[in-house]
Amino acid sequence: MSILEIIGGILIVIGSLFLFLGALGIYRMPDVFNRLQAGTKATTLGAMSLILGVGFLMPGWILKILIIIIFIAYSNPISSHALARAMHLRKRFMYFKNEEIDAYKEIDENNKQVK
Repeated sequence: MSILEIIGGILIVIGSLFLFLGALGIYRMPDVFNRLQAGTKATTLGAMSLILGVGFLMPGWILKILIIIIFIAYSNPISSHALARAMHLRKRFMYFKNEEIDAYKEIDENNKQVK
C-alpha cells in the first residue's frame, strides 16, 4: 500500500464518521434550526473529507474533485441559510424549555423589512 492509499482510506473513514454524526444530529435535535446546524456543518466536512479521500485514491480525478469540494463549500452554507430564513418567516422558532425564542424579532420590528 502506498502512502496515498493510506491517506485516502483515513479521509474516507473520517468523512463517513462525520456523515453518520450529521445524520444522527438531524435525527436527535429538537427543532429545525438545530437540525440545520447539525446537518450542514457535519455533512459539509464529511462530504469534503470523503470526496478528498477518493481524490487521494484516484489521483487522475483530483481536478474534478477540487471543483466538487469548492461547490460544496459554497452551496451548503447558502442553502442552509435559505432554509433557516424560510423557517423564520413561517414563524418556526427555536425550542428551549417550552419557550419560543426569536432573536430577530427586535431587528424585524425596527427595520420592517420582513413581512
